[in-house]
Amino acid sequence: MRSSVGDPAAAPRLGLATKVSYGLGSVAQGVGAVALSTTIINYYLVSVVGLRPALVGGIILFSLIIDAVLDPAIGRFSDTFRSRWGRRHPFMYASAIPIALATCLLWRNPAGLTGVAFAAYVLIVLVVLRVSGSVFQIPNDALAPELAPDYHERTGLLAWRWFFGIFGLLAVTVVLYAVYLRKDAAHPLGQNDPAGYANFGLLAAAICFASVVASAMATHRFIPFLKPPPVRRQTVAQSVREVFAILTNRSLLAVMGSGLLSGVAMGVNNSLQNFMNFYFWGLTPQMVAWITASAAFATIAGVVAAPLLARALDKKRTMITVFLISIFAGVVPVTLRLLGLMPPNGSLLIPLILGADLFIWGALALIGAVIISSMIADVVEDSAVKTGVRSEGLLFAANGLIPKITGGVGAVIGNLMLEFVHFPAGALGGVAPVDPAIMRNLALVSLPTGAILNLLSVAVLVFYRIDKSSHEANLEALRLAASVITPPTALSTGGETIGGEAGSFVPPT
Repeated sequence: MRSSVGDPAAAPRLGLATKVSYGLGSVAQGVGAVALSTTIINYYLVSVVGLRPALVGGIILFSLIIDAVLDPAIGRFSDTFRSRWGRRHPFMYASAIPIALATCLLWRNPAGLTGVAFAAYVLIVLVVLRVSGSVFQIPNDALAPELAPDYHERTGLLAWRWFFGIFGLLAVTVVLYAVYLRKDAAHPLGQNDPAGYANFGLLAAAICFASVVASAMATHRFIPFLKPPPVRRQTVAQSVREVFAILTNRSLLAVMGSGLLSGVAMGVNNSLQNFMNFYFWGLTPQMVAWITASAAFATIAGVVAAPLLARALDKKRTMITVFLISIFAGVVPVTLRLLGLMPPNGSLLIPLILGADLFIWGALALIGAVIISSMIADVVEDSAVKTGVRSEGLLFAANGLIPKITGGVGAVIGNLMLEFVHFPAGALGGVAPVDPAIMRNLALVSLPTGAILNLLSVAVLVFYRIDKSSHEANLEALRLAASVITPPTALSTGGETIGGEAGSFVPPT
């Protein structure tokens, strides 16, 4: 009788409770995204601490580069790791405490550090937080293709991940602005209160720890049914050729190219968002909180619509369509203000318009994010057919590598824009206004930059080649290969077959 160990078909049913529990892990990513958000950390370091924008941009970029360089190694290590708890779960459990500690320490200035000493402290904590976050996220993401091998079921599973990730991000952001940075008589500019950020760090740390452990425990029972890594002996040269073959998958390159462009655009937007909120639109922290809260409903719309649209239009067509519309929605309010067609600051219409726009943009962006994650999951089988090796961790790490680096580049560009328009760094602890001409110039520089980069990122995705029929063909090819026992072989120099595990094969043509 055939053993069920390593056989996904024998795994327990992937019911709603498991999907929800698995998705809870992304709450840590969402909360961590608030702590790591260039929108918040950039504003905090420039306007609250008083560091120069160019220095802050360099800190963010350098921390992202270190994280991005380590990500493929983390993914590769989790693909080949062997333990009684499988390949992924040891990493997930081990990440919980470092994530919580770094989240707490990020918003605290020990012993009144200033200048270069404080910059070095922030850099170290940022690196620890980003790397420990990757130690959780990459193995956790890599579980999705095995938990849900079906072309459409994995879209539904990943929709839950994105729902909890975005919902967690929005909920904690609302709490940050509405509670910890609340504007009152003691704090005319609540967003500049250092104690508020420090207290927020304690809450964020506790939530991150709980969600990481919950997600790992929820999927623990699937460990016996996940595919174990093959026992192989490779030279360094063979391993390098194998990684190269995996990372040069055409569809993966299309997604990574798109991520390169959109990552720069997102980095620019994130680095400037709070400056625009508070000094372009004249919002208070409470208004930002409630505008952000309106986007919570967008997560519900997105998680419901993503699987339905993917089935109706297929993944690539859906993703391109919703991303194009979301790009347009994202630039409408600023464009109207520059044209003199928006109400004046202080009008109740401003938060209503911004909230409605954020709802539309958020729902569309979430649909696109869910589907593009599912597209990456489909690359797993496509790559396995071409190389003979399953490398979920490496593929998800590679997909995240480019946006991390380019997000840092975008943060540097955004902060250089602040320098270019002469934004007054470190002088806003009181109620000093910012010259409206400075904010208008900032909008004129940043708006077209982000729009052009995002449009180019969508255009690159035209080169993605996997659809439902090709995915099902890949699954069938892998099933046929698994039924054929072959002796371990060396890495083929022709690039068609990468061996060393039972079932290595030359893909059908």
